[in-house]
Amino acid sequence: MPGATLTVQNGEGDPDREQRLMEDAIAQGADLVVYTSSDANLAAGALKAAEEAGVPVLLYEHDAIGGLAEAHGLFNARAVGQAQGARAAELIEAMPEGTVRIARVKGKQGEYGTNQYELGQNEYLDPLIASGRVEVVCEDFTPNWDPVQAQNLAENCLTRTDCAVDMFLGMIDGTTGGAVAALISQGYQKGEVVVTGGQDATIEALQFIAQGWQDNTIFTDLRVMAKAAADLSVNILRDEDLSATWINDTVNNDVMDVPAAFFPVESVTADNIAMVVEAGLHTRDEICEGADDSALCEARN
Repeated sequence: MPGATLTVQNGEGDPDREQRLMEDAIAQGADLVVYTSSDANLAAGALKAAEEAGVPVLLYEHDAIGGLAEAHGLFNARAVGQAQGARAAELIEAMPEGTVRIARVKGKQGEYGTNQYELGQNEYLDPLIASGRVEVVCEDFTPNWDPVQAQNLAENCLTRTDCAVDMFLGMIDGTTGGAVAALISQGYQKGEVVVTGGQDATIEALQFIAQGWQDNTIFTDLRVMAKAAADLSVNILRDEDLSATWINDTVNNDVMDVPAAFFPVESVTADNIAMVVEAGLHTRDEICEGADDSALCEARN
C-alpha cells in the first residue's frame, strides 16, 4: 500500500513479550496489527489492548482466543486433519490383516488447530476403530507443541511392555519428528513403525520422508497466506469490505465469529515431494541430505 510503513516485531514464542510488543505498537501509533499469537489461550490481553486503543487486528495463521479481530488468515485446520486422516487410513488399509495399533501424538490441548486436526483425522479413523481394524494404544497432547515433549510421549508409549506400535499419527512436523526421534533412540529401523500426520513441510520432515523415516507432511504455501494478509490489510486500512476473493468462512474465538480466509493444503509424500521444490520452499539437494542412497534421491542424479 503506497505510503505505508511496515514494522516487524518477533515475540519469539513468548506471550508476555507479545503483549509488550502489542502495547509498544499501539504507543508508536500503529494503524493495524497483523498478529501471530504464540499461545491462543494467552492472547486475550493483547487483543484487549488493541481494542481499547481502537487499533484493528488481523490474525495471521495461529488462533487467538478472547478478543476482537477484523479477520483471520489461516490454513484450513479441519482440511489438514482430513488430509492426515485420509493418508493414515490409506496406509492402514495397505497393512496386513488384523488390528493396527496406533499412537496419537496430538498438539497443544485446547487450541483451535488441535481440535480441528483431531476432528478431521477422526472422520477417517473412527470407522476403522469401530470396526476393530484400529486400536489406539496411546494418545496424549503435546505441551506447547514442543518436539522434545512429543519425543517423550512417543518414548513412553514405545517402552510400555504391552504396547507394540504399528503407527504414530501426529499433527505437525514437530510431533512427527518427536516420534521419529523416539524410534531412533529406541533402536528401531526406518519403516519398522509408520510415522505419518506431519504438517508444515519443514526441512527436517522432508529429509525424514526422503530417508524413509516419515511417510508424509502437509504443505501449506506461505506465499498464498502472505498475499492474502497484504490484501486484507489494505481492505482494513482503507475501511473497505473484506475481499471476497479471500474470505470464505469464519473462526469462533470465544468472543466473535472472526471472518476467515482459509487456504488450501496439500499432502506431500515421496511420490510428489517435487511440489515443495517447485514452490521454492527447499531445494532437492537440501531434502536429499543424508538420503543419497534412497530411491527418491538416486533419481535426481
